[in-house]
Amino acid sequence: MIDESLSRLRAHRNNIHRYRRLLKTELTDLERTYVERRLMEEEAAMQALSNSTFPLTLPTKLDATISDSSRR
Repeated sequence: MIDESLSRLRAHRNNIHRYRRLLKTELTDLERTYVERRLMEEEAAMQALSNSTFPLTLPTKLDATISDSSRR
């Protein structure tokens, strides 16, 4: 399962790099709009997959303050 997720993350990362390279070239307005939309979709998909594959939550400053005050 983790191997599949890592492969999908790599694919998203490669697509993101490709779209960013494309944006540095001369494109028509229609092409630029399409590439920008695909870039945003790839970034969102990569973020969602990353969050589900590596769920990590750190306490926020507010949570730490609440924990400190509850210990007293």
